[in-house]
Amino acid sequence: MKKILKKVAAVLLATTMVVGLTACGSGSDSSEPASSDSSDAAQSTDDAAATTAPDKIKIGVSIWSSTDVLGSQCKKILDAAADALGVEVQYVDQGHVSEKVTASVEQLVAAGCQGIIICNSSDTEMTSAIKTCDDNKVYLAQFFRIISEENSADIYKAATDSAYYIGAVHEDEPANGEALVNILLNNGDRNIGLIGWEQGDATWLGRWEGYKAGVEKWNADHPDDQAKLSEPQYAGTTSEGGSKAAEALMAADPTLDALIPAGGGGDPLQGAIAAVERAGKTDSIDIVSTDFLPDLGERLANGSMAGESGGHYCDPLISFMMVYNAIKGNYTDFAGKFEDVPFPYLYVSSADDYADYEKYFVEQLPYTADELVEMSNESLDELKQTALSVSIEDAAARSGN
Repeated sequence: MKKILKKVAAVLLATTMVVGLTACGSGSDSSEPASSDSSDAAQSTDDAAATTAPDKIKIGVSIWSSTDVLGSQCKKILDAAADALGVEVQYVDQGHVSEKVTASVEQLVAAGCQGIIICNSSDTEMTSAIKTCDDNKVYLAQFFRIISEENSADIYKAATDSAYYIGAVHEDEPANGEALVNILLNNGDRNIGLIGWEQGDATWLGRWEGYKAGVEKWNADHPDDQAKLSEPQYAGTTSEGGSKAAEALMAADPTLDALIPAGGGGDPLQGAIAAVERAGKTDSIDIVSTDFLPDLGERLANGSMAGESGGHYCDPLISFMMVYNAIKGNYTDFAGKFEDVPFPYLYVSSADDYADYEKYFVEQLPYTADELVEMSNESLDELKQTALSVSIEDAAARSGN
């Protein structure tokens, strides 16, 4: 045994203002047919105005899923911030399906959102998203994503020129990929299978870059102890996809001793783990990934996971605060700028590591309601610093431990 660790919204047009009638937190909306009675219509308008006052802030969230492992964590912290600030929030789950991603922005604009945060699946979708928000004077920020200035120069310029696109909150994915592959290499693994989610996704491509860089550096330093990384099998964002991808990789290389399900919200990882368990290879195949699982502590203890990066579900919180302040008029003059906001990953490779994370990020949120209100009053530079400071140690210190 070699293992050491193992989404179209319904709307009501109320004279000069579009008012969303649906409940917050729903990605699927409906409305009653419009009445031909003018008094009924007037009453509907009055009811809508009572529900959503003109100064009520409404922020839309376009997300791959608000119910999978990572998505549900994002929703939890966003809902807490919305409650603390008295903001209405509406979610659209778009599954990282390109046409649904672009449609989600149109839907949220139609629902009366003054700002939107989005986790898109490719840079190309941002062309439509930025234009829709510009045309409707709706603020826009990305989370878990950034437009590639190198590969999507025209889209990056459109974002920079926009008076309503604020910027992107994202992680250093190449560094993340390299750190994870090094956990495997230092654990003695040499034949590594790779599972991606969607081809062309900028975050996935960044992680892949890091995995390859880590293996290349290892091989350059260890000419007599070479490692190899497979071409990726694509899983989408489902558990079934992760399972099939893992099975294909194990069948293609019986000597496989490690797997990297690159991400996709956590579900592909769960499928890959299940496939390895069914094959009876938990003791011989190490697994590392990104996006913490709810039972990660147990899996680090029993060897079905060797390490993971995650704890980054506060990333969309920073995007939310940026959009909130833009709507309030606290952050202004976005045309000609692209706010690039880096956000750190947390890394764990043992049950003890995860126990500390669980205490401050799972059993409780890392920010209280009062701290969320304080965060909403920070300048943009201060908010960027808050993003950089997220850590287990920081959460523990603020809790008094």
